[in-house]
Amino acid sequence: MNTISRIFDIPYYQKAHYNIKDALTVKRNGDWVPTSTEEYIDQANKISRALVKRGVQKNDKIAVISSSNRSEWHIIDIGVLQTGAQNVPIYPTISEQEYEYILNHSEAKYCFVSDIEVLQKLKSIIANTKLEAVFTLDEIDNEINWSVLLDEGTDDGNQPEVESRKKAVKSSDLATIIYTSGTTGKPKGVMLSHDNIVSNVLASYDRVPLNAGNSKALSFLPICHIFERMVVYLYQYYGISIYFAESIDKMSENIKEVQPEVMTVVPRLLEKVYDKIFEKGSELKGVKKALFFWALELGEKFEPYNNANGAFYNLQLKLARKLIFSKWQEALGGKIKIMVSGSAALQPRLARVFGAAGLPVMEGYGLTETSPVIAVNDQRNNGWKIGTVGKMLAGVKVKIAEDGEILCKGPNIMMGYFKDPELTSKVMTEGYFHTGDIGEIDHKGFLKITDRKKEMFKTSGGKYVAPQIIENEMKQSRFIEQIMVIGEGEKMPAAFVQPNFEFVKEWAKRHHYEIGNTYEEIAKNEHVIQRIHEEIICFNERFGKWERVKAFELTPDVWSIDEGHLTPTLKLKRRIIKEKYKELYNKIYGH
Repeated sequence: MNTISRIFDIPYYQKAHYNIKDALTVKRNGDWVPTSTEEYIDQANKISRALVKRGVQKNDKIAVISSSNRSEWHIIDIGVLQTGAQNVPIYPTISEQEYEYILNHSEAKYCFVSDIEVLQKLKSIIANTKLEAVFTLDEIDNEINWSVLLDEGTDDGNQPEVESRKKAVKSSDLATIIYTSGTTGKPKGVMLSHDNIVSNVLASYDRVPLNAGNSKALSFLPICHIFERMVVYLYQYYGISIYFAESIDKMSENIKEVQPEVMTVVPRLLEKVYDKIFEKGSELKGVKKALFFWALELGEKFEPYNNANGAFYNLQLKLARKLIFSKWQEALGGKIKIMVSGSAALQPRLARVFGAAGLPVMEGYGLTETSPVIAVNDQRNNGWKIGTVGKMLAGVKVKIAEDGEILCKGPNIMMGYFKDPELTSKVMTEGYFHTGDIGEIDHKGFLKITDRKKEMFKTSGGKYVAPQIIENEMKQSRFIEQIMVIGEGEKMPAAFVQPNFEFVKEWAKRHHYEIGNTYEEIAKNEHVIQRIHEEIICFNERFGKWERVKAFELTPDVWSIDEGHLTPTLKLKRRIIKEKYKELYNKIYGH
């Protein structure tokens, strides 16, 4: 492996080793349009030349807001970084006020936006920023399209200056500021250097069980998040052709067209895929239905390695894969070799069932501040253990503090929070970053996350409750779409529950219950409340008496990113949810 030290070295490494025709591919007007490695580099250089002509200096900040992953994002990214400036990606779904805060806090000079919706949000606050120009990726009337920069950069007269800028960029220089969506307060600007991210790419290389230069990936998780971004750099370094999904809604269509070998996922997506498969299996009749549930039951006992399951189990599994699980594989394009899961805890049951189906999910762990991967499972060399986030990457050290918190040290640890040395010093001790997660390392070196330190709470009886563990168990119920355990400082744990409205409607139809049509009516229906109560009683058995959910209220709407319940990576925004359902909270606790 040739050594690379800056992010923009990656496409050049790809050209030298693989030089692929479809380095980046996006769908336009019904056709998949590829960009080759050579075109990728050529266009990135045009962007660099145009930005230099427009006076972009080293350490200038350039914001990029895109509501979908697309080839242009990566061309602009490399183009910006080659000038010594920094790319500041912004989540498209945050509020206008947060746009304004991030653009001003980062002192962004230019901004690239993907489409009309993002542009309209930006225009409502642009007068309060110092932006000199906005470039659009889509063609929008009376706006400056990014192709203007490609035209300006066609003249390569100033390429020597671009080369000297590139040469001057050190691996220790700042590459990007990523503002974490956070569940509380103002966004924090995480400063990541070229080396932070490149070291993570190189260390993750050993965990990819694919053919370098001869595989396809489907990318759809937000590229503004470091998880997908680092993985896309890794794909490029590995010579993997990257296809960008049109949207989450078109995922199943795109996956069949592209037939990828690899993709990243979040647990919420796998839960939805599983629910759809379960739904279809439930509609089967007779022998087919019996076979489906037999395969499912078999899958729930799956262990990653053959010798762990025994010869008779392996024989049954072979049959189940042929009769049932092969259809799951077809639904995911037929060629998936690995899915990498991050952002939140994956239910072990899902990991087992997908593993049994020949669709292995490698759970990993990391944070924006750690660029992001700290540990990840690897299905080779006995490196896969369900219920853990795998073993640490080479060069990344982890120790467990006295209170159980995971502390991490390595080349992947951020430079600090932008303009906030005080907050930076709060999360660092002797070079170790405090992750805010609670965990343990087993005798074989596997890391297991047990909860978020800041999400754990004490009831008024002084007992600690770890909400995430309880929520993960209860979300296995087909009746429960989302759940948030509450009760800090209160006499008992309780929960807000968003029912799986679609499933509940089907269930009511089967039992001839009148439950109403609106979410409001369903959430207040006695049959529904009673049935979800039964589910909670059942799951409560798995927990200590002090942890059990003693009361709950159903919420009358679907929790979403747009409504502010969830972060862009689908984590619960606990403070906001609690605020939204203040009346229900008071009803539970009699305030």
